[in-house]
Amino acid sequence: MEYNTNQRVLVVGAGAAGLMAAGTAAQRGHDVTLLERNERPAKKVRITGKGRCNVTNNCADLQTLIAQIPGNGRFLYSAFSAFMPADTMRFFEELGVPLKTERGNRVFPVSDSAHDIAEALVRFAKKQGVRFETGRAETLLLQNGTVCGVTTNDGRTLSCGRVILATGGLSYPLTGSTGDGYRMAEAVGHTVTEPVASLVPLVCHEGFCSDLMGLSLRNVTLTAKDLQKNRIIFSELGEMLFTHFGVSGPLVLSASAHMRPMERGRYDLSVDLKPALTPEQLDKRVQRDFSENINRNYINALNGLLPKKLVPVVVKLSGIPASVKTNQITREQRQALVALLKDLRLTVTGFRPIDEAIVTAGGVKTAQVDPKTMQSKLVPGLFFAGEVLDVDAYTGGFNLQIAFSTGRLAGMSV
Repeated sequence: MEYNTNQRVLVVGAGAAGLMAAGTAAQRGHDVTLLERNERPAKKVRITGKGRCNVTNNCADLQTLIAQIPGNGRFLYSAFSAFMPADTMRFFEELGVPLKTERGNRVFPVSDSAHDIAEALVRFAKKQGVRFETGRAETLLLQNGTVCGVTTNDGRTLSCGRVILATGGLSYPLTGSTGDGYRMAEAVGHTVTEPVASLVPLVCHEGFCSDLMGLSLRNVTLTAKDLQKNRIIFSELGEMLFTHFGVSGPLVLSASAHMRPMERGRYDLSVDLKPALTPEQLDKRVQRDFSENINRNYINALNGLLPKKLVPVVVKLSGIPASVKTNQITREQRQALVALLKDLRLTVTGFRPIDEAIVTAGGVKTAQVDPKTMQSKLVPGLFFAGEVLDVDAYTGGFNLQIAFSTGRLAGMSV
């Protein structure tokens, strides 16, 4: 069949949102080309969730979804309504990828392989007849204010009647997310809210973090507090990791999304190393450990209670001499140790660089995009999907759900 130019759809970016948008548009009978700068599509999808890919969150209601978006959540009402997590799960299972639901309703492929999700998306697009082209989009072309194509960095002109920008944000630039979509959108009149890191490791003031580098803590509770407003902004049980600069890991990434704006000294973290025990229960546990090591030095009596790497740090912070015998430790000293184990403090001094963030907050201003179609209100024929928009979510599969829902809606709307 011969297509004329204005029937063609060009999708820029073969990530989660772009593949979903391209496949959906082709499914509806459009002539679709997918332009991707990497030789291999879905590069970022393949490394998400430490290579396991947290596909979505198995929550059933719209309000729960919207509540996971720190800003502009209402903008996604139509996109989510049209393609819910249950639809995402059905989509992948019908493509031959069985899924499982884990703690916090996080959904993963049974294989624990992000490649299975990436390949399913590529398979979906190819099956619908999407043409894949390698190249980097440079500028949007307009005719009488309407999209008519793009130019590429190698001098090609790709003519079309519709463009879906799904270029991602600024996170993981090695996967191709280098802000091209922001630049192209701005060039045709869109406002871009300055991109900032979200879901990012945190830099901490305390020197002992580097001493603990590589130590992973499981089943601890991390609480983040906004000192300026004197209120807790995040508290959750899970896993975290000490690094040479501060802290990282799932709990820390989740907490970072609540730290807006990031200001030096505004936030602190509290780690409860023994959340399953009340202070009274923990005190009894410490007394028992001390009585079992009654003639040993204090520093040698904590190995049953703490990871080996953490012991010297806790000893130093507790202020109790390392060489004192356990039977010489006073009740006050012991209770101070218990308090420390229930409330290990860290002072946040900032985010790590944006290229270490899992997700970028900021992007194309949602007020300039029709939430019912994902089409630009300023430039007819221009659509947006995924992280290029000023929407982002907390961890737990919600960011990929945004990509799938906005990509689906854009693909249906062209």
